[in-house]
Amino acid sequence: MNNVKTLNKWANAHTYLPVDLLRMALGVFLFMKGIYFFTNIQYLVDLISPIDHIGGGMFLVHYIAPAHLIGGILIFFGLLTRWAIAAQLPILISAVIINFMGQMHQQNLLLALLALAICLFFLIYGSGKNSADYFFKMQK
Repeated sequence: MNNVKTLNKWANAHTYLPVDLLRMALGVFLFMKGIYFFTNIQYLVDLISPIDHIGGGMFLVHYIAPAHLIGGILIFFGLLTRWAIAAQLPILISAVIINFMGQMHQQNLLLALLALAICLFFLIYGSGKNSADYFFKMQK
């Protein structure tokens, strides 16, 4: 808990508007991916088909789209950012792995790697000063 407080103090002292805009853009990107997966369920099923033989394929279909929708909204507003990103990490790591197990889609791989890198940054950095987390913390 002490480490999180230290990270938050450091992030709040080094908050810049472009970093907050990057967090908001990540939230919009994940939200739009969630909508795309909901509207194109067959595309999502085809994407996870290389690992479907492991089991839990239907669970993955019902986890990925809602996690992107809810996580995107939370990340956009900066509310429970680290928790929302922690829910995104298994999806993004799997997206990178699936590109190597199945048919290689260079654009999907690039987007997954970029989103994973940004999520790892915000997992450490936190939501920043221009966020709902900071606002609610200051209300105490």
